[in-house]
Amino acid sequence: MNITERHEFIMRELESKGSVSVTELSVMLNVSEVTIRKDLSLLERNNLLYRAHGKAIKISPYINDRDVNVKEHQFPSEKIAIGKQAVKLIEPNDSIIIASGTTVQYFAREINTEELGGRLTVITSALNVASVLSKDRNIEVIQLGGIVRSSSLSAVGGDAERQMENFAGSKLFIGVDGLDPEYGLSTTNLLEANLNRAMIRAAQKTIVLCDSSKFGRRGFSRICAIDDVDQIITDAGIPHHMLEALSQRGIEVTIVEV
Repeated sequence: MNITERHEFIMRELESKGSVSVTELSVMLNVSEVTIRKDLSLLERNNLLYRAHGKAIKISPYINDRDVNVKEHQFPSEKIAIGKQAVKLIEPNDSIIIASGTTVQYFAREINTEELGGRLTVITSALNVASVLSKDRNIEVIQLGGIVRSSSLSAVGGDAERQMENFAGSKLFIGVDGLDPEYGLSTTNLLEANLNRAMIRAAQKTIVLCDSSKFGRRGFSRICAIDDVDQIITDAGIPHHMLEALSQRGIEVTIVEV
């Protein structure tokens, strides 16, 4: 097998598995690990994969902080479909918690108390979510206070965390920057992660709303382990190996059609 054939084989393995180790490739291709490392270095220089800890993965898992106005225009159809599905989980006269992010903003736009058939209490850190929901007279919005992050339009910090100690909700709807079965949920900001953990403690059920681009990614700050999640709502682009890994962990995954 020549170098071109090896590279094609490596990329096929990554496409099907998401990641593959140097040792595995060495055995499968019957070449030395030194040869495999050279192959991976060349593929990485061509931006076809990312090397990490003796293995290769399809893309760099690490995420930089991005402005909410940028993220809002990414995968809008998927976020709308996710929001419509998430609304079905709200019950009349429910009390829910909504974290920050663009996917939960799309979710908030889908909430209609006339269709719900009752009032709703919402605790949120997100200014954009509060702005949307406050237009509905049947929704009582409790806006958490604190330091406002301009990139996410959310309040964070010790004040917001202490406020959460006085509240409880039936469900937390949370968006994330990254979701990895091994690493868990993550975001790009430490204060955001701390507040998210306080929200998880205050909720009976944690529901993650994220489009499929977030899978296999890792933000700077870890929020929680994947086992702390009750349900994930995402789109059909979720990689098969990720869906399989989550199923093995007993996580309910709802896939929406776009």
